[in-house]
Amino acid sequence: MSRYTDKDILDIAAQRILLLDGAMGTMIQLHKLSEEAYRGEQFKDWHCDIKGNNDLLSITQPELIYDIHCQYLAAGADIIETNTFNATTISMADYDMQAHSRDINIAAAKLARRAADEFTAKNPQKPRFVAGVIGPTSRTASISPDVNDPGKRNVTFDVLVAAYTESCEALIEGGADIIMIETIFDTLNAKAASFAVEVAFEKQNVKLPVMISGTITDASGRTLSGQTAEAFYYSMRHIKPVSFGLNCALGPDLLRQYVEEISNVSECLVSAHPNAGLPNEFGEYDMEGPEMAEHIEEWAASGLVNIVGGCCGSTPEHIAELARAVEGKAPRKVTKLEPRMRLAGLEPFVH
Repeated sequence: MSRYTDKDILDIAAQRILLLDGAMGTMIQLHKLSEEAYRGEQFKDWHCDIKGNNDLLSITQPELIYDIHCQYLAAGADIIETNTFNATTISMADYDMQAHSRDINIAAAKLARRAADEFTAKNPQKPRFVAGVIGPTSRTASISPDVNDPGKRNVTFDVLVAAYTESCEALIEGGADIIMIETIFDTLNAKAASFAVEVAFEKQNVKLPVMISGTITDASGRTLSGQTAEAFYYSMRHIKPVSFGLNCALGPDLLRQYVEEISNVSECLVSAHPNAGLPNEFGEYDMEGPEMAEHIEEWAASGLVNIVGGCCGSTPEHIAELARAVEGKAPRKVTKLEPRMRLAGLEPFVH
């Protein structure tokens, strides 16, 4: 089982721009799996429909998930994300499968670990990392689910912490190198997640690099809970992540200004994995790899990023194009103290 430190990743990131993988859900959808395929033998008698529970496929269709990881690694990905975006007890409750959350996280991490180790063995000069993904859950601690009752909440901070802690512990057990808290639309959820990660690290007696990735939900330039990209960064910088960035919701054309906003203030690596454009009227993504790569190449040339990849709608073809686009491009230089922070009396952190 591999265990990397922040320094290991920072040393590589100082030399070149790192590649994340692309969308897992997009690749799964290409297989047009039936309800029976989702159930597999393990859950053939489950009492409710589970089609669409992509995370469960790490148990019921492991070779399919493993093959998707391998496709992204073959395309050039340095970091592959576990198939655990919705694998918390909170999100698994939608299928009445909260009791299986831990097993799903362990199985998913082991599949990604297997693929990453095989590709690293083929080329030890290009180590591959497994990012254990902790998604936002299907609930929000900051926003009421009822427009007529602004004070109502459908989840508490403590419930979020418990769910995130279980997932993080399982991802560590399964062999993750990195913990990625991603697609954050609510900063309070993210704070619960980051606290849970620290709890899990202490309980497991490990300390893994942590990646943070938020979501700007629309052209307002804010997260769903109302923060600008810069404000979101300052709200989360205290956890000292190895990288901070944005993913999902927008394509690279619309996301660029917010990536730049974070790049201007971030004291750590900057990551970005945008969607392949905006969805069309059929919910599909039309931006192909070369067009996406053209945008990312400009980001790299402008010194905005250290880690790039794809989110919804992206495929191994997109990642291969991104790999070509950033090859030989200098990574963003990480600075430890911005002028505006000096004026505010804020001190930098050191990894």
